[in-house]
Amino acid sequence: MIGVVIAMQSEAEILLDEMQIMRSLTVSGKKIHVGKAYGKDVAVCVCGVGKVNAALGAQILISKFDAEKLLNFGVAGGLNQGTKLCEVYQINAAVQFDFDLTQLNGTKIGTLDEYKENYLYLNVLNLPLEKKKLGTSDRFNDSPADYELLTKELSADIRDMEGAAIVQAAYAAQLPVFSVKAISDVAGSGSTTEQFLINKDKALCNLKGFLPRIFEGL
Repeated sequence: MIGVVIAMQSEAEILLDEMQIMRSLTVSGKKIHVGKAYGKDVAVCVCGVGKVNAALGAQILISKFDAEKLLNFGVAGGLNQGTKLCEVYQINAAVQFDFDLTQLNGTKIGTLDEYKENYLYLNVLNLPLEKKKLGTSDRFNDSPADYELLTKELSADIRDMEGAAIVQAAYAAQLPVFSVKAISDVAGSGSTTEQFLINKDKALCNLKGFLPRIFEGL
């Protein structure tokens, strides 16, 4: 069973439209759709926005639906000239940039207490998609301080609000984890909120075009 964790219903629709849904139910307040997509058994959790929602969604799929691997996809924000609006990228490493134990134990920002490095590494698929590093936090903003941290200290390419938490859950369960993101906004190009609203649908349409190849590789 492939467990798919997606934050928003609008993101999930690009997969649900292609699924043969056998049943839909609610577990711990999260909507779950179980069925087949591109010939494979799939359980999709529309988890909601943010790290706690994402981790909860991932754990539901692991514990209740026996997911053998996890996939996260959706829109995200670009951080540099190497990420272009509405383009699709594969994530190969993710960090929680709002997790900070530096003052307590001297570790780099984003280093979880049970790990030695701040970035956690994902599995990757054989796809014609550039690989990028993801920064995750529980905030959507145009903060100059966040931008400086992400680009200068962490060298992240993309930011979102769920990805690295899903990776953490997969690590805890010792499961493969994959992530693909389409760029809805790019820092430094005006309000990210306005960009998101304008570009989200086109970005998701481009991502949808890769779904058959993504599932073929899973």
